Amino acid sequence: MAKYRMVRTEFWKNPIVSEEMTPEDKYFYLYLLTNPNTTQIGIYRITKKQMAFDLGYSIESVHSLMERFTRHHKLIRYNPETRELAIKNWGKDNLHKGGKPVMDCILSELKEVEDTSLIRYVAETIRKQEIRSLYESFCEPERMSFAEEERENDPDLDAEEEEVDDTFMHRSTIRGQKEKEKEKEKEKQQQKAFTPSIEDNPDIEDQALDQNTNDVQEIIEFWDNNGFGFSNVNAKQQLLSWLDDSSFLQPKEVILKAMTIACANN
Repeated sequence: MAKYRMVRTEFWKNPIVSEEMTPEDKYFYLYLLTNPNTTQIGIYRITKKQMAFDLGYSIESVHSLMERFTRHHKLIRYNPETRELAIKNWGKDNLHKGGKPVMDCILSELKEVEDTSLIRYVAETIRKQEIRSLYESFCEPERMSFAEEERENDPDLDAEEEEVDDTFMHRSTIRGQKEKEKEKEKEKQQQKAFTPSIEDNPDIEDQALDQNTNDVQEIIEFWDNNGFGFSNVNAKQQLLSWLDDSSFLQPKEVILKAMTIACANN
């Protein structure tokens, strides 16, 4: 991973940056492009707690900015399960030169990515074919249905189907084909269930952002309504950070329980 990141002057001419982004948006976008966690491939692991610490923001502010860049600007994707962040235009702005050292670095970093849908997301904007092909080699191809596989293996099948009347087809053969198609579809759904990604489940990111926002709001309301102190901002932020980095299965419930015990003991 390089010790520096290049930001081109065209950054400020981008209509999205110049016309749609607030000063806070621009600051956050520059951070996403240049922070120490960034990689050569435009996909890296980072927690919202780390972002808040680096930027001097509250966890709640980072939640809002992430939601804005995901839903409104549509410049990033974030998998809350793997904590991997992908920058949409990274390839277009940074991946212009090939060569063995660069390709070796890209290859080693692509191997570390858990959510392969993020690789496909970044690859869409890469203009250099050599690098784009390397990205695409890590993208899992969509499986064909049983009928498509048969047609690919036997190109004359379509012509035969046109000549044969459906009335004369044996029912058991049709039933067998349908059962095989159902079995393959079932296997495909099972694979998706065990390897979820943002692309296969487009709502996973939105649901996680909404849930996090609701959890933060509930904790803040409890804090403010039970005498923990409106001015004690640092302690409040430290408490909210447990929503992201916690070994608890239900961190919000544990936080609220702890605060309830604190109130009971004055």
